[in-house]
Amino acid sequence: MYFITKPQTIKIPEKFVERDYVLPRIASVQNPLRVAVFISGSGSGLNAMLEYQKTPRAYLISLILSDNEDALGLNYGSKYGVKATAIPLPHTQDKIHQRLSHEAMIDEELVNSNIELIVLNGYMRIITPLFINKWKGRIINIHPSLLPKFPGIYAHRDAINAKTNESGCTVHLVDDGIDTGHILAQKKVSVSPNETIKTLQEKIKKIEHQLYPEIINLLSTGQYHSKS
Repeated sequence: MYFITKPQTIKIPEKFVERDYVLPRIASVQNPLRVAVFISGSGSGLNAMLEYQKTPRAYLISLILSDNEDALGLNYGSKYGVKATAIPLPHTQDKIHQRLSHEAMIDEELVNSNIELIVLNGYMRIITPLFINKWKGRIINIHPSLLPKFPGIYAHRDAINAKTNESGCTVHLVDDGIDTGHILAQKKVSVSPNETIKTLQEKIKKIEHQLYPEIINLLSTGQYHSKS
C-alpha cells in the first residue's frame, strides 16, 4: 500500500495552484494525457510505466527523451512503438548558453510532440528555473526517500547513515529547489540494521515501479486537480 500525503480526494489549494503551478488538464482513457519521459540511462522505471499503460489509462507515453545518445532506455521506444529521441548538449564553451540552448531544443521537441506532462525518471541534468517556470505543475519526479527527509543524490546513503528504520519513495511536482516540490504521494519500505546502499536501492526501486505509474494516472484523471 502507498499513502498519499492528504486524503485520496486530495485537492491542492486554489491559491497555491494559481501562484505556483499550472496543472495539466483532466484527461480520460478516451483522451489520454500526452506524456514525455525524460531519462539519462537505463530508464529502469520506464518499462513499468509502459507496461502499466498496456491497459488503457488516462495517460499515454508519447515521447522518450534523453540527454544521452547512448541511454539504454531509448531502446524501449522501438519495443513499445513510442518515439524516442536524444538531444545531447550542444558544443559550446559558454556553459550558460549551452544549458539554455539545450533546453530550448528540448522545449521545441515537447511542443512539436504536443506533450502535456513531463515525467522525470533518472534524468540526471539539473533543469534551469526558466524551463521549470514554463512547465511548472506539469513536471513530476520520483525521489528515493520519504521527503522532506534525505533530498539530493545520496538519499540511500543518508538514510542508512541516519540509522532510520524506514525509507521509501516520493512522487512530487518539480519546482526550482532540490526535491522541494509539492508532494503527491509516498510509499514506505523498512530499513534493516544491516541494510546496504545496494539492497535499499533495490527495495525502493521495486516500489517506485509500482507507485509512479499509478500516481501519473491519478494526476491525469484529475485526482490532484484544484477543481476536481
